[in-house]
Amino acid sequence: MRTLVTGAQGCIGSWVVKRLIEAGNEVVTFDVNDSLARLEMISDAGVVAKVNRRVGKIEDTAAVKALVKDEGITHICHLAAVLMPFCAKNPVEGALINVVGTLNVFEAAKEAGLTEGIVYASSSAVWGPTDEYGEGELTEDLPTKPKTHYGVYKAANEGNARIFFANDGISSIGLRPWTVFGPGRDAGLTADPTLAMRAVAQRQPFQIRLSGHMDLQYTQDVADIFIRCMVSGVQGAHAFNLRGEVIAMEDLVTMLDELRPEAKGLITVAGNPVPVAYRMSDAALVAAIGEVPRTPLREAVLSTINKFESLG
Repeated sequence: MRTLVTGAQGCIGSWVVKRLIEAGNEVVTFDVNDSLARLEMISDAGVVAKVNRRVGKIEDTAAVKALVKDEGITHICHLAAVLMPFCAKNPVEGALINVVGTLNVFEAAKEAGLTEGIVYASSSAVWGPTDEYGEGELTEDLPTKPKTHYGVYKAANEGNARIFFANDGISSIGLRPWTVFGPGRDAGLTADPTLAMRAVAQRQPFQIRLSGHMDLQYTQDVADIFIRCMVSGVQGAHAFNLRGEVIAMEDLVTMLDELRPEAKGLITVAGNPVPVAYRMSDAALVAAIGEVPRTPLREAVLSTINKFESLG
């Protein structure tokens, strides 16, 4: 298996690369530069040395097509994107990267004759606020109601994936993470829970800038689910919710205080909730690929703090 990982510099991408290489697979990465700082943080030098790094822009159609063909790619994990704050400030450039970039990946797969083995990052941002859905868990048959450019772009990618299956027989799975946390997460609107864990490890004050509930999903679990989907052989164009453990940010602070009493009082909460529904069902995902990894939240938070403490 020779996998292209776009956006490998990111949090999920770094863990996907680590897991794939540790399992003996060949990995080609594609990013705007050749830095793999997050991978270096979570892996040993032997893993990093095995990465085949390629540099370019995901919105460059010719470059993406040539990469997939010339590198003999058999599987694609497409994670390259810009996040919600960037898209809000730069909607045109955000669309070029997030939408055109994803179209380029599918066009490259088509030209290379790939009809399966494709997984890409959608987002829980395709959903609207909780109060627009009422009680109960969100299932994939409910209407998406994104309230941000970023969410609209991700919904468009899901739609385009369906068209590529209908027209060209290319199967794919899009996954909708909520708040991914753990070592390597340091950017984006919902990075604050991880930044709070790092602050606890460093015994520094930090204010989580978002209140209310979030569905926290451990980055190692998320990476493993992406890989499971990529090699599943599931036919069709699917978009699945991911589910971790829902917790109020105020309760997360209490957990942090309990795990590190010496840092008690350093972490506070302010700001508004994220305008995205958080009660998601992952029953469809489990039905498609089987049971998924789900590290208990307290265990994952403690592991994250321990990792940051080991880094100094």
